[in-house]
Amino acid sequence: MVASASMEQTSTGPFDGDPVFELHRGGKMETVSTVPLRGNDDLSLAYTPGVARVCEAIAADPSLTADFTWVPNTVAVVTDGTAVLGLGDIGPAAAMPVMEGKAVLFKQFGGVDAVPICLATKDTDEIVETVARLAPSFGGINLEDISAPRCFEIERRLKAMLDIPVFHDDQHGTAVVALAALENALRLTGRTPGGTRVVISGAGAAGVAVARILLAAGVRDLAVTDRRGVLHSSRGDLTPVKADLARDTADLTGRTGSLADALAGADVYIGVSGGTVPEEVVATMAADAVIFGLANPTPEVHPDVAHRHARVVATGRSDFPNQINNVLAFPGIFRGAFDVRASAITEGMKLAAATALANLVGDELREDYVIPSPFDPRVAPAVSSAVAAAARVDGVARR
Repeated sequence: MVASASMEQTSTGPFDGDPVFELHRGGKMETVSTVPLRGNDDLSLAYTPGVARVCEAIAADPSLTADFTWVPNTVAVVTDGTAVLGLGDIGPAAAMPVMEGKAVLFKQFGGVDAVPICLATKDTDEIVETVARLAPSFGGINLEDISAPRCFEIERRLKAMLDIPVFHDDQHGTAVVALAALENALRLTGRTPGGTRVVISGAGAAGVAVARILLAAGVRDLAVTDRRGVLHSSRGDLTPVKADLARDTADLTGRTGSLADALAGADVYIGVSGGTVPEEVVATMAADAVIFGLANPTPEVHPDVAHRHARVVATGRSDFPNQINNVLAFPGIFRGAFDVRASAITEGMKLAAATALANLVGDELREDYVIPSPFDPRVAPAVSSAVAAAARVDGVARR
């Protein structure tokens, strides 16, 4: 369908003239034809009767879908609206502007077509079943803004059921970009992953994924905290996901106690929880500390405070240097996965994406430049190339 005619614009009262609302008026997306429809000849090729030949060929050999439809370059951006940005559970209708935005970013930065899908259910089984039934229409699934702990089970089950990439960006996109920035911060401060003490505040989707990718990258001394302090197995209130993480982190170092206890002498703080870390606690960190306060719009440690006690500071905001922005990762990751028709996104592919991002900084590395800009034209090609190569190494590439 060609969306050539503009939608009728209607007055929305108090929102008239507001530049944010004006940009969103009528939505941020349209469907555009990639083929000409100039007359009956074109119509007979694009639709009936010509299309029947393509349908019959695909029915005889379903793998031809990859050659003669848009499916292998199209991702479903799926949410239930329960954990949208910093807004929380605002429901599927209110989540649509974010999902449209995500789809636009996929196209702009990765050349990936994306369709926003907002589901009117919070039931894990219903979400899994619905996405699985929709899967033949897509080359990949990007789960978005689904609250923890359900997001872990939903992703796990869909990955087991489907032979296309399934990726929860709130987890893995954040983790990839955080690791890339941390690799450069450690290089700048003369540290190695194995010799660095890291504290993560927040054990939700992003916190768990960041912890997992740091462990895979060689960090050994890692404490993850939630509202009740450090995750460790002697606590009786841990979910299965938190219990698994406790065994792989604080249980190995014997760390317990509060966030303040964990931060004393720590080299790195990564905040993905919201809230505020008091300055007197930040001041107890090691010399040449690294602080990533990623909560939006208010970082856990404001950059003005962080700079008084740390050498490298990053946030999730665009108005400070070193923005940890998921758009650095997900378009290139799916581009690379699609380019080799990968059946999954592996840990190796995520690690490769992080290293590719970190390497783009190169000799320009400095305290206010540990991660490239989303508008650096090298980003998506570097990430996609690294991801595609890692997919081949990991045995999930199909071409």
